[in-house]
Amino acid sequence: DDRRNFTRFFLLSRPGEAEPEGSPREWKTSIAFTLRNVPGALFRAMSAFALRDLSLTKIESRPLRGKPWEYLFYADFLGRDADPVCQRALNHLQEFTDSYHLLGSYPKSA
Repeated sequence: DDRRNFTRFFLLSRPGEAEPEGSPREWKTSIAFTLRNVPGALFRAMSAFALRDLSLTKIESRPLRGKPWEYLFYADFLGRDADPVCQRALNHLQEFTDSYHLLGSYPKSA
């Protein structure tokens, strides 16, 4: 057993079903996206969060199968997708992406 090893579980629900209570800063949101292959693309994408003082807690890249030098990015940030500040950041992010998927928001302790 390695103390640094951990497992994350997701709780799924249908839109409109009861959600756990908490302020926007007690939530994390996970997204996945691809970027255009232009200089500064990742910098511009991350500025959508920095300009709104939203903290990224994780960003990782995975190569796209069959597309050399192109990547799928996974990111987590503090905040809830229903929060207007987070919505503006996500809308801004989409200006720079080729594809974008909101994976969901969940309590930060999850």
